[in-house]
Amino acid sequence: MAINKLTNWNEANQRYLMASLKMVQQELERALPDGDVRKTPGAATINVEQQLLEARENLPAPATLDVLADTLNLSSFEKKIILTCAGVELDGGFGKLVNRLQGSASTMLPSFGMALSVFPDAHWSALAPNSPLRYWRIIELIDYNNGQMLTKNHLKLDENILFYLTGVLQLDERLRRIVEPLTDKTELVPSHLVLAGNIIEACSNRAEFSRLPVMQLGGENITDKAAIATHVCDVLGLDLYSISAHSIPHQSQEIAEWVRLWNRHAALASAALMVDLSAMDAFDKERATAISWLIENVSGMLFINTSQWAPKLMRPVMVSNVNKPFPAEQLMLWKFNLGKPVEQPDLQLEKLTSQFDLSTKTINLAGAEAKLFTGEQADGDFTDKLWKTCCKHTRPQVDELAQRIESSAGWDDIVLPADQKDILREVAAQVSNRNKVYDEWGFATKGPRGLGISVLFTGESGTGKTLASEVLANALNLDLFRIDLSQVVNKYIGETEKNLKRIFDAAEAGGAVLLFDEADALFGKRSEVKDSHDRYGNIEVSYLLQRMEAYRGLAILTTNMRSSMDKAFLRRIRFVVQFPFPDAVQRAEIWKRVFPAGTPTRDLDISRLSRLNIPGGNIRNIAMNAAFIAAHEGRSVQMSHISRAAHSEYTKLEKPLNNNEIGAIR
Repeated sequence: MAINKLTNWNEANQRYLMASLKMVQQELERALPDGDVRKTPGAATINVEQQLLEARENLPAPATLDVLADTLNLSSFEKKIILTCAGVELDGGFGKLVNRLQGSASTMLPSFGMALSVFPDAHWSALAPNSPLRYWRIIELIDYNNGQMLTKNHLKLDENILFYLTGVLQLDERLRRIVEPLTDKTELVPSHLVLAGNIIEACSNRAEFSRLPVMQLGGENITDKAAIATHVCDVLGLDLYSISAHSIPHQSQEIAEWVRLWNRHAALASAALMVDLSAMDAFDKERATAISWLIENVSGMLFINTSQWAPKLMRPVMVSNVNKPFPAEQLMLWKFNLGKPVEQPDLQLEKLTSQFDLSTKTINLAGAEAKLFTGEQADGDFTDKLWKTCCKHTRPQVDELAQRIESSAGWDDIVLPADQKDILREVAAQVSNRNKVYDEWGFATKGPRGLGISVLFTGESGTGKTLASEVLANALNLDLFRIDLSQVVNKYIGETEKNLKRIFDAAEAGGAVLLFDEADALFGKRSEVKDSHDRYGNIEVSYLLQRMEAYRGLAILTTNMRSSMDKAFLRRIRFVVQFPFPDAVQRAEIWKRVFPAGTPTRDLDISRLSRLNIPGGNIRNIAMNAAFIAAHEGRSVQMSHISRAAHSEYTKLEKPLNNNEIGAIR
């Protein structure tokens, strides 16, 4: 039905345009210097008027010619100029008629002087710089002889206006280069439907659509903000386009021209614009000025997608903060996507929802991937794959600041005293039961401070701090990211906090385990404020504390020197685990576990090897180097290979072997 209606409108619009062109053509013919007969209205004129009247009555919706005239406030004379220019493009006979009127065959384009002489309702203001024809770039003035009189300038209809008149709606190439359509019709969850309804109501209460307030959508949830804006525009009958802050022109003349073309398109084509400021750098003053000017001057429906920075505007602004769907809504989305009964409890999906804070679009994408292995739902493999799918979709994109560590290390791979191992298990238990304690039992209602689970690992290098982080991440089935502090810490004021923000924001959705290895450089004792660098250094530490306390995942800091840590900082860490230097018994346990099951060994004396007074990290280095030596010789790993590897490791450490150690590996 909709297709038939559209086809009928196209046909009716075309007939109306042709009848309007015929009316103008007859006015031009009456102006020909061929005698008085052509200047007298007759039956032909009456017939054309009747055709125009019938065409207007058969229009199921307003014709583009009338919409153009009404929207841009065109006079009847300006409308005739447009039709004359359109006639030249659409009908060869029009061009010949224009040539005869102008007494020249050099061009078929009409001149302004010709229009002034032909049409009785002509007025000079039609070609003023601020007139609709020139302001909205409907007509282009062409001066074939540089500097000739204004009346001698020829008139050419803008290509997009010509297509618009014929019913072919297209986006101007000058706009298309930097905007893109938003057409994703994602179903909104109830909380987002409420936000969308508030915006629609605010628009409906405005008498003038062109005077709408700016709709500011705040928060980090970019995809759901786009879905809300798309839903609003769909209800209001608008096409939505998006422009990135980094695509907006800088030069004042260029941006003014762009805004003018956009306002023309928005008015004629019922379009809305979303300005994406989510990646905007607030310190880029030139770009911020250009963005503010654009937002102040764009007409019609305008959304701005903000996260941290938003321009200060003179025009009214309606602010809506868009959060991720509530946990109950996320659970509902999971059940819908996986085809599960909404009313039935599902402990696995509830666990998924408690760990991953996902947008509607992300759940839909992950759910679509999950359907590829729905046949495996009968076993536990399906849940594991679904979990890993969520990890993949929430994986932080901070490659230059952090390294993802993949590990299969389990509890049996780490050798620690019982007390330390119990603390690690308690850490894992708190992360796993976070949703129950915070949300179901109400601790989160007391405020966001202190809800982050943070751990400090202290001890000498090689005592197992990084390995323990891998064990925790593997036990929780979460990604582990080692933060590269050499890239995070920046000498320029404010840059370190910006880098930390990127890391925490990117990791928030999936609650990945963040490992700040050897964190002394950033998290040492806060200095006394002697200059601006000391002051901003303390701000960096305070910012880190603030983000760690609110982070919904697990943040691990490691240090070789606990004494260098600020006591105020330590008070805000939930767990502190001391990694002691392993004694002989613990070293023996490490030696027993250090070789993989596939490594061939022969006559290794664990009791003698345990006399090597080194931590687990160095033991692993010796074991691997010994394996390479043995592999090169085509033999199993033996004590002689370990002896050579041990001497090499001690040389690297610039540490001499004592007599007891020499005797152990002789």
